[in-house]
Amino acid sequence: MSRAYSDIAFTPAVRAVQTRMGSRSGYEPLDHTDDRRNRLGAAEAAIIEARDGFYQATVSESGWPYVQFRGGPPGFLKVLDARTIGYADFRGNVQYISVGNLEGNNRISIILMDYANRRRLKILGRARLVNESDDPQLVARLELAHYRARVERAVVIDVEGYDWNCPQHITPRFTDAEVQEMVAPLRAEIAQLTAEKQDAVRPLYMPDSGSV
Repeated sequence: MSRAYSDIAFTPAVRAVQTRMGSRSGYEPLDHTDDRRNRLGAAEAAIIEARDGFYQATVSESGWPYVQFRGGPPGFLKVLDARTIGYADFRGNVQYISVGNLEGNNRISIILMDYANRRRLKILGRARLVNESDDPQLVARLELAHYRARVERAVVIDVEGYDWNCPQHITPRFTDAEVQEMVAPLRAEIAQLTAEKQDAVRPLYMPDSGSV
């Protein structure tokens, strides 16, 4: 866990529970390190830009959390720089719950799951809603070529901290594309064996039907 993430997640109430349960001493060194690790590196960028979806949490003005799944073509969530990520927000069911929450409270939390490799990245940040009329270049940067959907706005997230979770209890799951990639060598081997078998059973001599 990073210092930046723990500074946000470990509130006084959380620290009190950690003390009561005996885990506070294990996390206390984070309070004294200068290594905040709040800049995304190559590993973080790789998992972010390979995802076709993530879980996003916002908080309403009445204090209720709201979690939704945001999906799109792989790479629709983009790393803009080491402290910023963003995505094009397409027109959906027009409930605008997340949009309304973010207009009142810009805090956001997202969880990115790499089920195939049993990896999980959690990001805490503050989100900005950007209309195309306000920054057309930014919206264009987040748009996806050949993806026919109406972009209503850009969601830009300033990363405050992140944390990699352990793989325990992450059940491996695979997309259709990942399954097809894994079975491709088996399909090729089956095709080769089938062709070899056909060659083996093909008669070496075909008698002339007109011969006596």
